Amino acid sequence: MYSLRGRGAGDPTRVTAGNFLRAAAFALILSLLTLPQAVWDWHGVGYAIVSGALASGLGYAIWYVVLPTMRATHAATVQLSVPVIAALGGIVFLGEHLSIRLVLASVAILGGIALVIRAKRPECDG
Repeated sequence: MYSLRGRGAGDPTRVTAGNFLRAAAFALILSLLTLPQAVWDWHGVGYAIVSGALASGLGYAIWYVVLPTMRATHAATVQLSVPVIAALGGIVFLGEHLSIRLVLASVAILGGIALVIRAKRPECDG
């Protein structure tokens, strides 16, 4: 729904920045509930900011630039690749282990995406 609603939302960078600011305000309010138990790790805070603001924000901005050139079914299907990309990032950047379960799940996800993208659209007889 996020991508479908975002297709015609205007400037992707402005829209994404607004969404992130609203989400950050909501997260801050919720975080206040656990403030007495909080243990601050400034490296963790920095990584969260860089990951959220830069990597995710930039990723969404690029996505919204590309999104208008795609059919809705293709866009929705391609978004399903995000867990595979995140898992591969964990392997490459965090040293997580590659498992047969991850390989099989990734093949299933990417194979399904390929089937949808390669499928021929039915022609209308009308």
